Amino acid sequence: MSGGDETPIALTIAGSDSSGGAGIQADLKTFTALGVYGASVLTAITAQNTQGVQAVLALPPEIIAVQMTSIASDLRVGAIKTGMLADRATVETVAAGLIAFEGVPLVVDPVMVATSGDVLLAPDAIDAVRTRLFPRATVVTPNLREAAELLGEAVATSEDEMESQGRRLLALGPRAVLMKGGHGTDPAATDILVLQSGSLRFTAPRIDTRHTHGTGCTLAAAIAAKLAERETLPISVQAAKDFVWEAIAAGRTLGVGKGNGPVDHLHTIRRA
Repeated sequence: MSGGDETPIALTIAGSDSSGGAGIQADLKTFTALGVYGASVLTAITAQNTQGVQAVLALPPEIIAVQMTSIASDLRVGAIKTGMLADRATVETVAAGLIAFEGVPLVVDPVMVATSGDVLLAPDAIDAVRTRLFPRATVVTPNLREAAELLGEAVATSEDEMESQGRRLLALGPRAVLMKGGHGTDPAATDILVLQSGSLRFTAPRIDTRHTHGTGCTLAAAIAAKLAERETLPISVQAAKDFVWEAIAAGRTLGVGKGNGPVDHLHTIRRA
């Protein structure tokens, strides 16, 4: 492959959501909506819907590794996003596979718990995420509960505590940490991008809705899409937050499922 006008490619390494609102399905919809070609490596199959997760099957490490090798040998990936990694063997396999993508921006979404409250990452895998993936990450995107679990601390209840926890996560090796405030209770939803040089705040009005299934996956995928287009990290985060805010707003009338419905990943396409 040659030339400077190739289509930007983003790769998602994540699990499948059978209801289509989160995971691989949400990532690929997001890539498409943002005009980026999406490739995928499947790590797990889940039986889930808007009401919860009924079953999880982690794929064998061998097939995960071969998927990564296949992509690396053929596609010029511009950014990578990791999502649900299920267990320690999967985390170790993905970390080893990332060696073939040296220099490619990496967004690590430490998916630990679904919106429904179902656990999606085995306890023994948490340390592997911290030690094997964080040092490779361009940015890590934990929500408040995930940040607390990763640090073994109480959930942050203020922006000062969010930034402080972000600093401690930054010490584990990533180049940046995006502390997501979407699960807070303030009128505004504030995310804090913690960098070695300081921090940046991204704020949007909180939308009163139960239809938030897949927001974390979507945000991380949108950041990866923008990084694949060679945008800077702050610009990528702002664009991703705007995209997710509009997806949540549009998702209020989507009418999918009986529980915590998905956001509308295709709101930009519908509008066009």
